[in-house]
Amino acid sequence: MCMTTLNRKANIALWVLQVLMAAAFLMAAATKFTNYPPAVEGFDHIGFGRWFMYLIGAFELAGAIGLLIPRLSGLAALGLVLLLIGAVITQLLLFAPVTALTPAAYLIPIAIIAWSRRQRTSRFLRLARY
Repeated sequence: MCMTTLNRKANIALWVLQVLMAAAFLMAAATKFTNYPPAVEGFDHIGFGRWFMYLIGAFELAGAIGLLIPRLSGLAALGLVLLLIGAVITQLLLFAPVTALTPAAYLIPIAIIAWSRRQRTSRFLRLARY
């Protein structure tokens, strides 16, 4: 198999992963914007209030949309990596440690996307400077 075919297949697989993760983060954002009771209870437990829940929902929504835009996909994934690291730490410190498994599981594919799209992120940031 030639390298271009391998690169093409890897790119297709990465796009499939991005679409799946975008759908997951879209659903996660929806739980915040629809005041889904477990989401409300979780954020009330943290003590920051509903404004923080909506802010996190907005970040999740922006990340989901960004994953679907080629030029922004790497940057969106990088932002979601930071969001998920915060979620893992929050779950470990304020909830039962087992609850950190969900954001940790999401962190793996999002980190793969961020790493794989790092050249796009670098190009975008260079263009954004001018």
